[in-house]
Amino acid sequence: MTELTTEAQSAPDKSRHLGWALVLISVAQLMVVLDGTIVNIALPFIEHDLDIAPENLRWVVTGYALAFGSLLLLGGRLGDLYGRRRIFMIGLVIFGIASLLGGLATSEATLLAARALQGLGAALASPAALALIATTFPAGPARNRAFAVYAAMSGVGAAVGLLLGGWLTGLDSVFGLDVEGWRLTLLINTPIGIATALLAPRFLKESESHPGELDLPGAVTGTLGLLGLVYGISRAGTDGWGDTWTIVSLAAGLLLLTTFLLLERRVAHPLLPVRVFANRTRAASYLAMFFAPAAMFAMFFYLSQYIQTVMGYSSIKAGVAFLPFCIGLVVAAGISSNLINRIDPRVLAGIGTLMAAGALLGFSRLPHDTSIPMADLQGDYVTDLLPYILLMAFGMGMTFVPLTLTAVHHLRTEDTGIGSGVLNTMQQVGGALGLSLLGTIATQTMDDLGATLTNAAQTAGVPISPEQLTIAQHQIFTAGASDAFLLGAGLMLVASLVTWIFLTVKHQELATDGPESAPVHVG
Repeated sequence: MTELTTEAQSAPDKSRHLGWALVLISVAQLMVVLDGTIVNIALPFIEHDLDIAPENLRWVVTGYALAFGSLLLLGGRLGDLYGRRRIFMIGLVIFGIASLLGGLATSEATLLAARALQGLGAALASPAALALIATTFPAGPARNRAFAVYAAMSGVGAAVGLLLGGWLTGLDSVFGLDVEGWRLTLLINTPIGIATALLAPRFLKESESHPGELDLPGAVTGTLGLLGLVYGISRAGTDGWGDTWTIVSLAAGLLLLTTFLLLERRVAHPLLPVRVFANRTRAASYLAMFFAPAAMFAMFFYLSQYIQTVMGYSSIKAGVAFLPFCIGLVVAAGISSNLINRIDPRVLAGIGTLMAAGALLGFSRLPHDTSIPMADLQGDYVTDLLPYILLMAFGMGMTFVPLTLTAVHHLRTEDTGIGSGVLNTMQQVGGALGLSLLGTIATQTMDDLGATLTNAAQTAGVPISPEQLTIAQHQIFTAGASDAFLLGAGLMLVASLVTWIFLTVKHQELATDGPESAPVHVG
């Protein structure tokens, strides 16, 4: 009787303990993801205050993305070898300190170095966060709900970054102290990151460590290979695929990654064990998560510009325009976490990717007319944007939860960190590649239409007024963005095809624990 009473009392305590563990992991993941976009709106202010050359300004964003994307595999493996909670905490502390340095930066070099250091901290914390969910929460509904929250944080982070960045940038004082608003977009991370790291030992258990097994040659070749690949892809989006440094960077990255894969087959303790990809369901999840974020980034990148440039929204109003996406994705993730207990992941993710493809197709139909004289057309938020923003939100909510679950399902305990690192890497590299491909097709469309407009004006011998030029630029941008949305819909359909064909795991199997080599009894 006493034992039963003790068990009854410990159940709520355990539930509260898991609840706080999820809060810490979610806050960390949200902070890491939103930092990719939170400074976007602040870029003009950063350029002015630190006197950064326009051609170097993009490094404020890409510097973070490069460090984050190239170090994720190493960060995931370090968690497996030296303790996931320890690496999670170290990553958060580095992230917090880097944010402080960036917020107090008085020169371009200091800010760019701080952004790269933030990327390092994120690369340590993010895969550890996902791995901690897989190892802290028991298989079944509890883990499904935890993954739903994690997926929601990953999905809404970019939108929250735009909203928070717009609000913070508009501030000129805090607690009576004068401060440039853009600095707050970085400084806000410091207390949150440090506090989360300090609370981690209380609510998160440490994993078994395996010091001395770090594959140093694999770490060097894998990290440098990813750095070359991500840099080349990012550069292609601004300088073109034929640019010399784009080609050199991509070639070097692919050569190093090939060397990395050859090395991994010969070492006793590889950084990236081949067995991680041996499971067809897991491999399919990685591949689908490569294409899906690439398409989703199109919405944030081009739609945020369209709302501000063509529709004339302020930065804060543009951020508010994405609030329905945040709300819709959180609701959809919650629904998906319940449905995954009764419906196979292939069905949920398959329907979700089709919904997202439909949303991108809807965005591609934004009103524009590139004929001459130009028509002053603007999309209406309620009729032309909101329905597709919500459709995209529900589609990604239905996609992220099952794919995140299946990506780490039945991994060996010692591989959970690297498995999480692979998933994050696929998202980052896929997003960078997708954005560069979308940027290429959008830029080509804009350049072609711009040349046509100039030639037509010269042929007619009629000068274009400033008002007409502005209208023309708006319509040309919309035409280019529409082509990008159309390509994004195609990428999402590829993700859907991969999901429907290869994601064969049953929902009953997700309620089981243990590595794939262990026998699985499906009820």
